[in-house]
Formats: sequence, structure tokens, C-alpha cells
Amino acid sequence: RVKSSIEDGSFAGGSASPAAAPSRVPMVEFDHMDFVYAGAKEPALEDITFRAEPGETIGIIGGTGSGKSTLVNMIPRFYEATRGRVAVNGRDVREYTQNGLRSRIGVVPQRAVLFKGTLRDNMRWGRADASDEDIYRALDIAQAREFVDQKGDGLELFISQEGKNLSGGQRQRLTIARALVRKPDILILDDSASALDFATDARLRSAIRRGTGSMTVFIVSQRAASIKQADRILVLDDGRIAGQGTHRELLRDCSVYREICLSQLSKEEVERDEQ
Repeated sequence: RVKSSIEDGSFAGGSASPAAAPSRVPMVEFDHMDFVYAGAKEPALEDITFRAEPGETIGIIGGTGSGKSTLVNMIPRFYEATRGRVAVNGRDVREYTQNGLRSRIGVVPQRAVLFKGTLRDNMRWGRADASDEDIYRALDIAQAREFVDQKGDGLELFISQEGKNLSGGQRQRLTIARALVRKPDILILDDSASALDFATDARLRSAIRRGTGSMTVFIVSQRAASIKQADRILVLDDGRIAGQGTHRELLRDCSVYREICLSQLSKEEVERDEQ
């Protein structure tokens, strides 16, 4: 469903007099926001409150079904708040046109979406005027340049339907690069590096931090190592924020986060990070 909304601009309706795209680099704010899926008795998200400043990287972690993807899907209005609000640049997202809002947001889902054609055509999906220089810069940040160069065809590299002639990690890196080509104000990486090995994932995160400037970045992951360097981390548990803060602060103050880290990282690494 989310995939089709990205392609055809469907989903939630606009307001009577919607604004165009946000007028400056946006700040994202959730204000006591609840969300209930149609037909559900219990909220998928409850009393979500936080704000993300321009240039800030927000990590989001939690168990399966904790609401991580639902939360970030509220920002481009794939879903609408049941109570409270989600705001971009101080304005409720429902006051923007869908196209205007989504033109400033790059969303990279876990399942990479590529189509049959050249690499250049895939990279220009969403920004037809992107130069080769823009594309190569995005490939560099996404840690895709090396394998593209190794294949020898450059931006004329042929991509089969759904990118089946590439590995899962290669597909994920190309979809991240495509989102970066658009130069969005908000970048959402929804578990979109899950197929990468830890070393490549670490290089990717470092390059994104160096290369995105004032872009507000959301990284959703089930891997603590993927979000521990974020400026701030939100810990979701059963649809609520169980804690928010830096990696070190959460190790000290949030039992849910500490349990996640102890299940994934060595005890020595956790103890070192606490100091």
C-alpha cells in the first residue's frame, strides 16, 4: 500500500486550502499524537511527542510491531493522526498539499523498489533534471559507487525488473542513493539497510551524517548498532515512547533500550558505552 502511494500520490485527502511545499528547511514535530488503524480497538501509536530540528539525525528502535514504521509514515501523511498532530515547519501536515509535502521528503522502505531500465533512469525517478554529478555524489554517500564502477557500465548499467540482477544490499543502496538525488529536506530510512553487512552499514551512516547538511534524517532499525550514533534515539514499546535521548543516556535511563543493546551487543561494549 505504501509503495503504491509513493508512485501515484494517493492516500489521505488534503485540506480545503492547502499550502504548497514547506517554505524552508523543515522541523518535524509530533504533539501528543495518537493513531488508530481503521477497525482496530487499540491505538498503534499513543501520545507520541517529540521534535526533530534541521540537521538532526533521529534513530528509532523497538521490537517488531512496536510502531516504528507507522510513526515515520505519519510524516509524509501516508496515515493521518487520530488525535494530536504532526507538524512540519510548524504547520500541521494536513495543511500542505500531498505533492508539496512529499516533494520535500525522501522515503526509503525496507523493500527496495527498482524498475527495468538504466541506472541513470532509476536515479532520476522523482527528479528528472538530476545531473550525472548529482547521481554520482548520491552513489558515493550511499556506498554504491564502488560496486557500480566494478560492473563497468557506469550510469548505463542495466537494471532488471525489481533489480533482480542485483543483490539485496545493492538494491537497498541504490534506493537510498535515489532518495538522496532528490535532495530532500527530510530523509526517512525505514529499516532500509537491513541487508547490509555491519561494516557497510557503518560507512553508510557516517557518509550520511557528513553529506546531508541541514537535512533532517530519521533512521528506523531493529539493530542498535545502526542508530547508536544518532543525535537522539526514540525507543518505541507497544506504540508508546519508552525513552528518548542519546545512546549513553538511554543505556542509563531506559530499561527497554538497555535490554535491546544487551541482546545485540557484547556486555563489554555496552559497559564501555555507558562510561
